[in-house]
Amino acid sequence: VQLQASGGGLVQAGGSLRLSCAASGSIFSINSINYMGWYRQAPGKQRELVATITSGGATNYADSVKGRFTISRGNAKNTAYLQMDGLKPEDTAVYYCKVNSGVTYTLTKDYWGQGTEVTVSS
Repeated sequence: VQLQASGGGLVQAGGSLRLSCAASGSIFSINSINYMGWYRQAPGKQRELVATITSGGATNYADSVKGRFTISRGNAKNTAYLQMDGLKPEDTAVYYCKVNSGVTYTLTKDYWGQGTEVTVSS
């Protein structure tokens, strides 16, 4: 599975950005996507969960972004979006898209995108 993330940029505090992630690969791997998610890594910090969404539409958010960020899936099974509103300087990080998908009927694997940078100025 290959992931293409986009939508990062520079925005002032209180502004909004929308990140997109598109997965490509075999029909089996795309149809076997269990969940898609966004993680972020700020300078000098560990990578952390931002939000995930399962194939069934269940969502999970980090406490720090609840009420401000919304993760969603596109009509196609292979796309996910992260709408980020009310951005804060502490949201500044490189954002990574992640997909968990089946390799076989009993084995799954995590795939990571290349990262897209989000900078929020105060």
